Amino acid sequence: MTLFLSLPQLSPQNIHIHTHTHTHTHHHRSLRLKPQASLPLSSNPPQSNQSSSYSKTGVIVIGAGLAGLAAATHLNSQNIPFLLLEASDAVGGRVRTDFLDGFLLDRGFQIFITAYPEAQKLLNYQALNLQKFYSGAQVYYDGKLHTVANPLRHFWDSLNSLQNPIGSLLDKLLIASNIIRVLTKSDEEIITSNEIPTIDLLRKTGFSDSIVGRFFRPFFGGIFFDKELETSSRLFDFIFKCLALGDNALPANGIAAIPQQLGDKLPPGSILFNSKVVSIDFDGSESESPPSLRLENGDVLRSELGVIIAVEEPEALKLLGEIKPKPKPKPNPKPVRTTVCLYFSADRTQVPVREPVLFLNGSGKGIVSNMFFATNVAPSYGPPDKALISVSLIGMFEDMSDYDLTAEVVQELSGWFGEPIVRLWRHLRTYRIGYAQPNQCPPTDLMKNPRVGSGVYVCGDYLTSATFDGALVSGRRAVEALLRDRVSSSVS
Repeated sequence: MTLFLSLPQLSPQNIHIHTHTHTHTHHHRSLRLKPQASLPLSSNPPQSNQSSSYSKTGVIVIGAGLAGLAAATHLNSQNIPFLLLEASDAVGGRVRTDFLDGFLLDRGFQIFITAYPEAQKLLNYQALNLQKFYSGAQVYYDGKLHTVANPLRHFWDSLNSLQNPIGSLLDKLLIASNIIRVLTKSDEEIITSNEIPTIDLLRKTGFSDSIVGRFFRPFFGGIFFDKELETSSRLFDFIFKCLALGDNALPANGIAAIPQQLGDKLPPGSILFNSKVVSIDFDGSESESPPSLRLENGDVLRSELGVIIAVEEPEALKLLGEIKPKPKPKPNPKPVRTTVCLYFSADRTQVPVREPVLFLNGSGKGIVSNMFFATNVAPSYGPPDKALISVSLIGMFEDMSDYDLTAEVVQELSGWFGEPIVRLWRHLRTYRIGYAQPNQCPPTDLMKNPRVGSGVYVCGDYLTSATFDGALVSGRRAVEALLRDRVSSSVS
């Protein structure tokens, strides 16, 4: 994602996003390359319309989303020559921010959790200038807003909310015991534990239907883009633990600042933008010959050590289609998670609340999943006198036009905050995101082997947990697998 990316080629009212991130890695017979045999890292990388002399390098990573950037970061730390190819004009993949009329518009509902363990190792939080949400939520139910607070962060708020209708006293005690349960487990124990759908875990734990419907379904349903809460309990436990240990936050310069920070640390010229890979080819016996990549413009690049594919699963499967034998990942028959995000602006003086809090729809009615006043969390998300409102829906709503969808959202939120306030909001942009997350309903394997062929590796959040952290972990694991194969090859 880029920090301030304007999109003049797109209609500001209607954007359909189908993004992906790619990463490939192949291995050669020796672990180290002679410098003259590797790709020179020029500060002026060739554009996609050039016939490039940059035809050979150590490792080629396909896709500059979080997974590809993490892979490139680990290759760079090992002084392994690499080239990172990105089909679009900037890093980030699905993690992008657009700049419109002084507003920062993240592409979809995306919140960063500060306790992500892999992110803590790779990112400079201070430089990101993270702006924190209130640790809890305001839940709209029965025509009113009710507070749900994290007892570890807001004890008195939590105590004062014991009698509200968002769950019983027992439910609130169960939340505290659930926090203790996940904190006593390591991350590896969580992602390899026995799994059931999240909804079954909540019922098995003893939570009432009221707190499931009024809090867990809108809150975690909004995180997973899964209203039915069929997502694996492994993912629920991992995120629940991270929420207990850390804060929900936004970088002051937009969610795009996260991949931008990773990209800025890579060597100049090591990222080629507007460079879409259309095929991976082996010139001879797969076990002997490193793969080459053909770009959309006809250029051919050859890896000397391997290829890492860091794109969304459907795109990765297309690129892997020609590899023989085929130990490639099997297509996931489960439908991917989709979402629509709408942005509105208003005068800051007209904002009905000042707290940096997430609002959840606990009513069981309507189409809004959650919303928040982004400029309450991060004032830099809008001009000094304007507020930015973010509204998230689950699903694509293909049968509704952007105009009708906007009208429906305005009408619904008028019931939350009052029609005189909401009718003054100005619609800025609608994002329909066809691939928001992979579907991680059971059964899952969050420790998948990244090696899919001789010298070819995959990474992405569909191989680990469908989180920012999972994408970063998968990039590291792909590089570790490549290095293990190189060591094994050099020994043999």
